Amino acid sequence: MTRGLPAGEVGPTEGASVLPPDDTGEAIDLPASGLTITFGFGPTLFRDADGRDRFGLAGRQPDALRTLPHFPGDLLDPERSHGDLCVQACADDPQVAVHAIRNLARIGFGTVAVRWSQLGFGRTSTTSTSQSTPRNLFGFKDGTANVKAEEPEALDDHIWVGADDGDATSSWLTGGSYLVTRRINMTIEVWDRQPLGDQEAFVGRTKGSGAPLSGGDEFTEPDFSMPGSDGPVIPRDSHVRVVHPDFNGGARMLRRGYNFVDGSDPLGGLNAGLFFIAFVRDPDTHFIPIQNKMAKSDAMMEYLKVTGSALFAVPPGIAEGEYVGQALFEA
Repeated sequence: MTRGLPAGEVGPTEGASVLPPDDTGEAIDLPASGLTITFGFGPTLFRDADGRDRFGLAGRQPDALRTLPHFPGDLLDPERSHGDLCVQACADDPQVAVHAIRNLARIGFGTVAVRWSQLGFGRTSTTSTSQSTPRNLFGFKDGTANVKAEEPEALDDHIWVGADDGDATSSWLTGGSYLVTRRINMTIEVWDRQPLGDQEAFVGRTKGSGAPLSGGDEFTEPDFSMPGSDGPVIPRDSHVRVVHPDFNGGARMLRRGYNFVDGSDPLGGLNAGLFFIAFVRDPDTHFIPIQNKMAKSDAMMEYLKVTGSALFAVPPGIAEGEYVGQALFEA
């Protein structure tokens, strides 16, 4: 499918008329559209809620791979959280991405079932210096300080699991990463009624250029000590300051989130927000402490409601002739 081919050897239209097609057909005539598919393994693939070894893999579960804690303010929907397996399909055309997920679920029918899914659009973080910074549904540029593909040392330090991380039981994850997902509903209607100056103070950046409130352009380093009329010009509870590496042990993430709009809620508001996705080397150092700080002191949290949460271990990419997770399952 990543090459623009059908999901099966026969295809959606060439099989016997008395048998179901081995491809669902909604991607007929569409190009591959840059389709990528990422797989991850959740903690419950290794142990169930009672700690029982489900598939003989418990001895290979990394210490960091466990159910994320319930952070202050979380309003998690259990039907939109956690899971044994993660399948992320990304493409320039959402129909191509949906086609991939639909066919993988179809092929796995009887062995696996979809626990939850989320369709996102409009990437909310840059992953390369060649990309312009996109905007989230609050209208602000999102992911300015994201780790970029052109930063190999930063990727090694913050994203890829190293050979010395964990112990021998989790060596299968070397070269892989941890994937954090958070479904974040935005209170769009309340936000839209806030004055521009307040919105910028909550974020710590200007809404137009994305420059820090201390001046410069989008990529100018914020000056958190610059005085304003009432404290620092970048407020201490602004999102930019709360999550900045300078105040979080230097930790950075590779964010790959998406906007979402899932219709309207019972009150007539948009059921919309950010489907947060981030890759980190270690969730215990690169995500959990930062999320705790956000939940307790980030001014933007007043306009956010986290309704879904999950953590997965993503194995390294595969070479020709290998399958995903081979080092785990054949260890």
